[in-house]
Amino acid sequence: MNISPQKKLRLQFLARVVSKEIHYLQLTDRRLFDVPFTREKAERLEKDVDLAERVDAFVSRFGRLQDTVGDKLLPTYLNAVGETTGPAVDNLNRAEKLGLVESTEIWMALRDLRNQMVHEYMEDLDKLAEALNRGHEHVSTLTADATRILVDLETRGWITSRK
Repeated sequence: MNISPQKKLRLQFLARVVSKEIHYLQLTDRRLFDVPFTREKAERLEKDVDLAERVDAFVSRFGRLQDTVGDKLLPTYLNAVGETTGPAVDNLNRAEKLGLVESTEIWMALRDLRNQMVHEYMEDLDKLAEALNRGHEHVSTLTADATRILVDLETRGWITSRK
C-alpha cells in the first residue's frame, strides 16, 4: 500500500519519538524499581530530590508514551492503512482487532492509572506506591504494544530499522 509522502514523514517522525520514549521509560523504570516502591520510599520524596525526580520522570514518561502512541501514532497509522479513526477507545479497539495492542481494556485502565499516579502524588502515599507499582508492572505492556506498531511500520517499509 502506498501512502502520501506527508503521511510517511509523519509516521517516521512519530516512530522516532516513540522509540526514544520506549528507551527512556525503560531506563527510568529500571532506576526507580530496582527494589519495590513502598510507602517508606514514598515518605522520602520530600527530602530525596533524586528519588522525587525519578518518580516524576517515570510518571511523565509513562503518560507521554501512552499519549504519543494512543493519540498520535495509532490514529496516524490507522489512517495510513485506510481505517476510519475516531475516539481513542475506538482506535484502540481497531488496533486490538488488528493485533497491534494486547487489550483496549488494559489501555483504558492504564490511562486511569496514569491519572491516579499524578493525582495521588501529594495526597495518599499508600495509594501512590500502589499506583507506581502497578505502572511498573505494565511498562512491558505499553512498550510491547508500541513496538508491535513500529515493527508493522517497518514491515510495510514506511519506516527504516529502529536499531
